[in-house]
Amino acid sequence: VQLVESGGGLVQPGGSLRLSCAASGFTFSSYVMRWYRRAPGKERELVAAITSAGGTTYYVGSLKGRFTISRDNAKNTVYLQMNSLKPEDTAVYYCYALLHYGYWGQGTQVTVSS
Repeated sequence: VQLVESGGGLVQPGGSLRLSCAASGFTFSSYVMRWYRRAPGKERELVAAITSAGGTTYYVGSLKGRFTISRDNAKNTVYLQMNSLKPEDTAVYYCYALLHYGYWGQGTQVTVSS
């Protein structure tokens, strides 16, 4: 089982990034997928989630409207489009696959700074 995040980096406030999480080693299309983040000095928190077929999404309230989660089951990949980024969005972002068991990726750093 492997989850590999990519797409992080340094971006100015107001900018955008799209994170990707490529999955392998399990039946991706059966799993709920989530994005979490851990900001410096804080607990890891849920950012967004998407059901296995992609029909339902969930966002932490303050992020709804700026972040969009999506998935492509043909590519075994889940995405997080992040717009209007703020310095407080700085964190390591992780993808998480959940069915009977949960699997974590290694994380990708997002830094929002001028």
